[in-house]
Amino acid sequence: MKLALGLGCDRGTPLNTIETAISQALDSASLDLGQVVALASIDKKQDEIAFLQLAEKLNLPLHFYPAEQLAKVPVPSPSAVVMKYVGTPSVSEAAAILAAESDMKDLLVEKYKYRGADGKNATVSIVRMRTKK
Repeated sequence: MKLALGLGCDRGTPLNTIETAISQALDSASLDLGQVVALASIDKKQDEIAFLQLAEKLNLPLHFYPAEQLAKVPVPSPSAVVMKYVGTPSVSEAAAILAAESDMKDLLVEKYKYRGADGKNATVSIVRMRTKK
């Protein structure tokens, strides 16, 4: 099974906090980092250092989507706070769904929230990639 990870975080979140969030989210569903084939987030995070470092470290593509596109994706955990700050009710769930070319049926881990020892927040969503028939 191939997976897409949707990522969200506070600005300036360190790589180790993102990695811990991903590890815990994968563990929560008995999934493995080796199954991940794509990373995704909102286009406002194109310069988020930890996301760029993660994509390079894992040698994975990192997809970015505009808020308008993310906002059109139905998700189980929309957030009014996220909507207020970035213009879409979902970043990690919607980005993962788009990267997986799928929908909520393939959402394996809803918005997994993690607050690092540094006080920074990260969210991870995991979606099963649609296999082409």
